[in-house]
Amino acid sequence: MKAKTIALAIVLIAAAAVALYAAHSALATPTVKSGDSVSVYFTGAYTNGTVFDSNIGGPLFNFTVGASQVIPGFDQAVVGMKLNQTKTVTITPSEGYGSVNPTLIVSLPIKEFGNQTIKSGEVFTQTAANGQQLSGRVVAFNSTNVTLDFNPLLAGQTLMFTIRVVRISG
Repeated sequence: MKAKTIALAIVLIAAAAVALYAAHSALATPTVKSGDSVSVYFTGAYTNGTVFDSNIGGPLFNFTVGASQVIPGFDQAVVGMKLNQTKTVTITPSEGYGSVNPTLIVSLPIKEFGNQTIKSGEVFTQTAANGQQLSGRVVAFNSTNVTLDFNPLLAGQTLMFTIRVVRISG
């Protein structure tokens, strides 16, 4: 009888020690919350796997969570992540760069470009009436007109990001 009581006590003490260790580990690992400054490594890719941006092997990407410094889906993705955690998220256009806005695709007479060489994909910058700089990509041109797209390059795209949190400070 005493041996069973001693064995039960040992099991209970071991279980309590494991529970305390788990609770301590959970408390000791910082978790990202709104307002935190974070540093991350990331890779951004289209849904077909083609990478469009990455800072792996380069400087860390730093931002303040919830401060509208990154697209909403990226901001939301890091909330709740733990230090050194990596995760992959899919971000729809509504949580990314938005849908393509057809009013931001404009056709201009080619004569407005003077003697500049026009090439598909080339970027031209235009100053709006409010002083904001707008960058438009050449999406089409012919002998009379140039069509520029002023939408963000990633507008209308569903994106995948793999994110690793490497620093959290509150």
